Amino acid sequence: MKIKETAAVISQESLCGGVYSMWIETNAAEYASAGQFISVYSNSDARLLPRPISICEIDKTSKPGKLRLVYRIAGAGTDEFSRMTTGDRLDILGPLGNGFLAPVSGEISPDMTALLIGGGIGIPPMLELAKSLTCSVITVAGYRSSMEMFLTDDLESAGKLYIATDDGSFGTKGTVIDAIRGEKIEADMIFACGPKPMLKGVKDLAESMGVPAYISMEERMACGVGACLGCVCESTAIDDHSKVNNKRICADGPVFNASEVVL
Repeated sequence: MKIKETAAVISQESLCGGVYSMWIETNAAEYASAGQFISVYSNSDARLLPRPISICEIDKTSKPGKLRLVYRIAGAGTDEFSRMTTGDRLDILGPLGNGFLAPVSGEISPDMTALLIGGGIGIPPMLELAKSLTCSVITVAGYRSSMEMFLTDDLESAGKLYIATDDGSFGTKGTVIDAIRGEKIEADMIFACGPKPMLKGVKDLAESMGVPAYISMEERMACGVGACLGCVCESTAIDDHSKVNNKRICADGPVFNASEVVL
C-alpha cells in the first residue's frame, strides 16, 4: 500500500561531504520494508518531478511511524531537501517498489548466512535489510575513500562489516568484490545495491559461488509508479506490461533476482 501525504521532518544531519541523513514522520512507515523507496516532492514549482530516495531505516513503534532517508546531493531537488530542518514539511509518495524480503520469503533460516553488498549511495538500504534478516549477516561496503565513509557504525552493529575503498585509505584497496575474494567470504545468498558495474560483478560472483543474488537497481525515475516506462532495464524474459525484454525498475523492481536482468 502506498500513501501520498505531507510528512514532517524530525531531524537532519550531514554524514559526510554531500551525504545527508533525514528522519521523517509518516504513515508510509507502517507499510514499508527493506529495499523499497519513496518519492519526495520539491516545494518549488520549478521542479515538478519527485526524487526517488531509498529507505535506510524504518521505525514502526509509533503511529505515525518514522523513516530514515540517507541521500547524496545530486541536483537542485536534493540540495533543497538538505536544507530542511526539524518541523519542515514535504510531500511524499510511498513506499514504492518491491523490496528485498518478498522474493525470499520462507527461504531464509537462522543457520544461513546472508552477504549484503553496498556501493556508495547504494549502502543505505543495506542497513534496514541487515536489521530485518533472521540469519547471520555479513556486510561489505564500498566507498571512494575513508573521507567519504558513512553508516559504518550502524552497519557494524547489525553484523560483521568489511570495507573496501578505491584508494586503499581504509580496509581493502579496490572494489567490494576484491574485499570478498580477499577475505574469502562465503554465504548462502547475496543482496546488493549500487552502480551497475558493481552489480555486474555481484552477479558474476554469485554465479561462481552457486548462490542466488538479489540486486537493487539504481536508475533515474520520472513517475516512480511504472506508468511512464522511463526507468526500464533489459530483462531475460518478456515483460507482461511492455511485451518486450524490459522491466520497469520502479514498479517491477527495484529489487530483482540477478538472473532476471541483463547487466
